[in-house]
Amino acid sequence: MLVTVVENAPTRLRGRLAIWLLEVRAGVYVGKVSRRVREMIWAQIEKGIEGGNAVIVWSTNTESGFDFMTLGSNRRIPKVIDGIKLVSFLPEEENKKVLGN
Repeated sequence: MLVTVVENAPTRLRGRLAIWLLEVRAGVYVGKVSRRVREMIWAQIEKGIEGGNAVIVWSTNTESGFDFMTLGSNRRIPKVIDGIKLVSFLPEEENKKVLGN
């Protein structure tokens, strides 16, 4: 299973994702694809995200049963603690500096 969420993504990227995945909500795509296709989809996201942000989550053989990657400015950032990938939040003031607000 693969889930990807894009925010503030260009229309052409969203259309591209809809070729391989089902858009179940605005910017939320799901599907069951091979590792090779997942990597190709992520490359398309990296190439076309422009000023937006994205996360991709897939099933894998880890303690949590999944893995994920993020791209673009977002208050949530991946952090590995004791070999498990978790999500950390940037403090509000640091988030404003990163996002330029």
